[in-house]
Amino acid sequence: MLRQLLALGPRRNLAEMVVPRRTFEDVVLPARTREALADALVQIEKRDLIFDSWGLGERHETGLGLAFHFAGPPGTGKTICAEAVAKSLGRPLLKVRYSEIESAWAGETGKNVVAVFREARASNAVLFFDEADSIASRRFAGTSHGFEREANQTVNILLEELEACQGVVIFATNLASNFDPAFERRIRSHVLFELPDEADREKIWRAQIHPRKTPIGSDVDFSELARIYPASGGDIRNAVLNAAQRAAAEPGDDHRKAIRRQHFVAGIERVLEGKRVMEQSLFVPSSTRASDLSTGLPRSRWAMLAAVLLLLAAGGLLGWASAVLWLR
Repeated sequence: MLRQLLALGPRRNLAEMVVPRRTFEDVVLPARTREALADALVQIEKRDLIFDSWGLGERHETGLGLAFHFAGPPGTGKTICAEAVAKSLGRPLLKVRYSEIESAWAGETGKNVVAVFREARASNAVLFFDEADSIASRRFAGTSHGFEREANQTVNILLEELEACQGVVIFATNLASNFDPAFERRIRSHVLFELPDEADREKIWRAQIHPRKTPIGSDVDFSELARIYPASGGDIRNAVLNAAQRAAAEPGDDHRKAIRRQHFVAGIERVLEGKRVMEQSLFVPSSTRASDLSTGLPRSRWAMLAAVLLLLAAGGLLGWASAVLWLR
């Protein structure tokens, strides 16, 4: 129905309807996070009791929906838990693609937001905004620029839809500080997803392995890997897949191959090295990045300053060259 609704004309598929399969047993979470999720589920399951039987719905005409905010670093289980919430309720999960909702045409982004809320109501689906800080970011103040007005309008429409919504909406963010403050009173519960500690990391390592089919070398010690490498659940998952590929690529008979310690170590180091590469700046050396906290200047400002200095230097060289040619 979603694709039929939103594929008309120039519109694109704005969201993906998912039949949830994963449960809370499929993710390793800290005890505090599990308690917060359990509290959120109670609010959903007892909604009819609170708003209908106890009459609070008659006293509060808006804000009857249940909006939850899952905040935490990438790879900590936010998406899996959103799917688990939908499965526990016996509902589909409607995953919103912000890259598809955003439009270059004025007013279209807001219309797309209305469309996904409409589809969630029609399908009785749990609406899930991943990387929600992209669409629900802080509004611009006193702006006259077109793109800023469009961004503000989108946030306003999202707030209106959320106020009128009576379903379940989950916002997942990696950068909760980017959220517009107006969302605070519309969010029923904030759930913090933290990076796993050593004990949880060991559980995550073991959970990635098939208990019967995956051949593991006798030198593999998951407690050691958990102790040495602080990583998120997503990082560990990618490391296991990388290790399996390395083991499978080695020469010899496939039935004699196994994933050994060296493969797991190479896999997790490759993943963590990739994350370090993504944190690099093209202009600022690592020694300068380490001093960012002492100077208080954000990394992006360092990069911008370095770029400006390079441009000024280039302009100075052109000026000298022009002067020399004029003197000649």
